[in-house]
Amino acid sequence: MRSNAALSCVGATVMTMDIDAPVAGRALVVVVDDRTAHGGVDSLGPLVTELLNEAGFLVDASVTVQAEEVEIRNALNTAVIGGVDLVISVGGTGMSPRDITPEATEEVLDRELPGITEALRASGRVAGSLDAGLSRGVAGISGSTLVVNLPGSRSAIRDGMATLGPLASRVIGELSGLDE
Repeated sequence: MRSNAALSCVGATVMTMDIDAPVAGRALVVVVDDRTAHGGVDSLGPLVTELLNEAGFLVDASVTVQAEEVEIRNALNTAVIGGVDLVISVGGTGMSPRDITPEATEEVLDRELPGITEALRASGRVAGSLDAGLSRGVAGISGSTLVVNLPGSRSAIRDGMATLGPLASRVIGELSGLDE
């Protein structure tokens, strides 16, 4: 929410401050990519951060980890303990032996939300992505944090974030008690 209007009141002018307030909550991005973790250029973290900002989230950070189960799990747990409302991981949802993000995520979740992953796969297929049905990403709740895996391609991230936005807002609202 931005406001920069002058208010007049009994001969005085009061200027309001510019405030960029998060509407949807706090988020953290976890990029699962061996090359980026070893110093390569991160093109996915900034994209997810931009899309989350557009959706009204305040992004605490974007962290990159290797495709190692312990590293992925630690990054997700740190985000949950840190109290973010939403954690988006990108990468590691395919079929190669190094694609272990879903398995690491399942260990962190208290409850899965299969409807979110079904919606993400369906929207990808409708958008013409043959690979959308092959993503093994999961989504669910850990504590009061929504955790969602997205594939590590720019098109899957853009499509996934468009689908996820309203769903995440609903889940976060319910978890925070705002939708009661």
